[in-house]
Amino acid sequence: MAIIDVQLPNSIAKALRLPKKSPRRQQLKVLKKLLKKARFTEFGQQFHFDEILLSKHAGKKFQEMVPIYDYNKIYSEWWYKTLQGKQDICWPGKIKYYALSSGTSESASKYIPITGDLLRGNRVVMIKQLLSLRTYQDIPVKSIGKGWLMIGGSTDLQKGPGYYSGDLSGISARRVPFWFSPFYKPGKKIARTKDWNKKLEEVVRQAPNWDIGFIVGVPAWIQMCMEKIIERYNLSNIHEIWPNLGFFVHGGVSFEPYKKGFEKLLGKPITYIETYLASEGFIAYQDRQDQKGMRLVTNLHLFLEFVPFDSDNFDQDGNIVANPEVLMIHEVEEGKDYALMISTSAGAWRYLIGDTVRFTDKERCEIIISGRTKHYLSLVGEHLSVDNMNKAIQLVSEDLNISVPEYTVVGIPHGLFFAHQWYLATDDHVDPEILRQKIDEKLKDLNDDYAVERKSALKDIFVKVLPEEKFMEFMRQAGKVGGQHKFPRVLKGKMMKDWQQFLENTGA
Repeated sequence: MAIIDVQLPNSIAKALRLPKKSPRRQQLKVLKKLLKKARFTEFGQQFHFDEILLSKHAGKKFQEMVPIYDYNKIYSEWWYKTLQGKQDICWPGKIKYYALSSGTSESASKYIPITGDLLRGNRVVMIKQLLSLRTYQDIPVKSIGKGWLMIGGSTDLQKGPGYYSGDLSGISARRVPFWFSPFYKPGKKIARTKDWNKKLEEVVRQAPNWDIGFIVGVPAWIQMCMEKIIERYNLSNIHEIWPNLGFFVHGGVSFEPYKKGFEKLLGKPITYIETYLASEGFIAYQDRQDQKGMRLVTNLHLFLEFVPFDSDNFDQDGNIVANPEVLMIHEVEEGKDYALMISTSAGAWRYLIGDTVRFTDKERCEIIISGRTKHYLSLVGEHLSVDNMNKAIQLVSEDLNISVPEYTVVGIPHGLFFAHQWYLATDDHVDPEILRQKIDEKLKDLNDDYAVERKSALKDIFVKVLPEEKFMEFMRQAGKVGGQHKFPRVLKGKMMKDWQQFLENTGA
């Protein structure tokens, strides 16, 4: 039985047949649906959702009347009440699940509300992405009806006073719909395992018993899993044990730095599918083969706004200024970076998610994730984005025929001026000085501001090459293992100090 042919519940099937409309009309319809459902909550009453709904220009009225929130602000003013068991705060009813998210720079866990409405929307997006495979050319069709190995957080969630919390992947796996259960691996028993190493060991042990067509997860941890399977069973590549493996569904970080090392583990080409699934919602998905961009979800459960990511709207630390310029989807331009702001069916309102996106095709609402609002370097005006860094690493890896699966960058003082300190993971032999020169050259080509500042206040860049295991060990010690955890591309604050202390303690 092919998974595409499964009979879907009526509610989901209806959602999949939404009529085609302009993105602006779709978004306004979504906004009104969210406002209508939440109008009797405390949040909806305070910010007069009924009045917004009656306005002829609901989008602009919404922006005028509802303030912008980041996590700290919305938690301290609203979400903390839901953890106390209060209901009807930002979304109708009681919040029973929270996705624990520490992001990639904060040390304290964030509690992101998860509702049934949000999970239903996420599932519809997943199905739409799966159905889009019908338009792909030369895909391994027989792989579609095989098993889906989804390596995420534990489904054995932490129990709080009246709620459960854990990784979104663990919450989602715990609530796998009945029609998907026959395809789902590693199965409920292994998925409940909290210890990442034990879970990985069970996956490796069971690997010969499964016929896997899809693998879903964060590249670093999926790669580690495949390496262990290949080592355990003395294989040349993963296709010797899973001949029908045809798809890798990934998200959260750019796949390019991992691709070279990942493909060394394969016996034949597979199809890569990118997703943008955050704790706050399923935001975008790749629905066209060989296209870099992902299609934003504009007609379902998220209302999207965009803040131009520039010095007029953000300070040098990535904090948003008062009264920033905020655009709706029909007002954006291709090729510019925007901080993404979302309102969701879980009670996030005008919420800065922390990511920056860039439109690659405005008409099709296709975007790439270009970085994080606080994960970029601009010590002296170099405006170096994660997208610039990823591209430079990709180009250098190709030039030198090496794999660099992980890296991170730190801004440091250098005499009276500044420098960038790069830490790169590779198990291939390479001269750090050649790496340094090539990265610097590529960044100058990619970023004019960087090229200018390298002649003035950005005096130098330094490169330290480390084995990949160093990065994995740091994540293990930080308790950021498996699931949706990924190594930050720019280190600042406490995590930077922890990283530097870790390297000192381990003699790196």
